Amino acid sequence: AREDGWRARLSTYYQELGLDPAASANAANRAPFDEAMCALVEELKPAVVSFHFGLPAPALLQRVKAAGAVVMGSATIVREAIWLEEHGADVIIAQGAEAGGHRGMFLTDAIAQQPGLFALLPQVVDAVRAPVIAAGGIADGRGIAAAFALGAAGVQIGTAYLRCPESKVSALARAVLAQAFDDSTVMTNVMSGRPARGVPNRVMRDLGPISADAPVFPHAATALGPLKAAA
Repeated sequence: AREDGWRARLSTYYQELGLDPAASANAANRAPFDEAMCALVEELKPAVVSFHFGLPAPALLQRVKAAGAVVMGSATIVREAIWLEEHGADVIIAQGAEAGGHRGMFLTDAIAQQPGLFALLPQVVDAVRAPVIAAGGIADGRGIAAAFALGAAGVQIGTAYLRCPESKVSALARAVLAQAFDDSTVMTNVMSGRPARGVPNRVMRDLGPISADAPVFPHAATALGPLKAAA
């Protein structure tokens, strides 16, 4: 029912682009870590397996560790970092509110209370024994040095690489990123159903940036698929 309501909210965009609002769309293909994914990890034996939105079931996690992988997990608050360490994570990724990806929140849904990286990082370092990786808004040597000064064992950089030649980001997205300033992004759940940071587009401005109508992750993306393709 919620997905039907979401499709109804998007119907005017479908009509504008000459699309059938009732047409079927490919379902979002993101799923929790399961038996099949675990078997693949056991076959390929990667050095590191990184989890977002918490950790998988204990039995699956133990199999990942038995395969020799170092387990990383993302924390957006100190309580999540402590939980991750207590439940088997070898490395904690402290994800500040500046981060460009989906929020790794799993013990809270309070978006307004998400701390920035340089407030979160030293508190996580003090709260856990595991090495801590800093993530969120770091794009150059100054940010890396600051993270190390606050106790980080490493730094994770994402958005800064989106304009590299190897990136598959579209020319339109590259241009938008090149023109972005410090106040050019918002936290939104409109695109996928889970809070993530992005540069506002039309649907984010019209319906959000946070909408109670958006289906839960990842299903908000399903009805948006045909619109993104047409646009």
